[in-house]
Amino acid sequence: MTPRRRTLTAVSALVLPAVLALVPSAQADVPPEHAIITCQSASFYANYDSASGPVGLVRTLTYGKKIGHTPGAHPVYNGWAATFDYGPNDWGYVRIECIGGYDSW
Repeated sequence: MTPRRRTLTAVSALVLPAVLALVPSAQADVPPEHAIITCQSASFYANYDSASGPVGLVRTLTYGKKIGHTPGAHPVYNGWAATFDYGPNDWGYVRIECIGGYDSW
């Protein structure tokens, strides 16, 4: 194995797990349960970084907004839950305490 190949292999071994940790794998496997935003407003972020927290503010969701999250199947990192916004149909992260009203719609 060439030195360049060894370096690429070593970098891949370090970077790939970190990247995969940012992608909630359960999202594709388990459909989200219907829920709503229970806070007056909740920030909806594009991703979650284990070193710095939520990143990439997408928008603010307001009370009653229809979302999806399946407890036990979709990840929660330090209180930030993988959440599906049914409006534009995209995934992001919202504080878990702002999710409730499961199966209310």
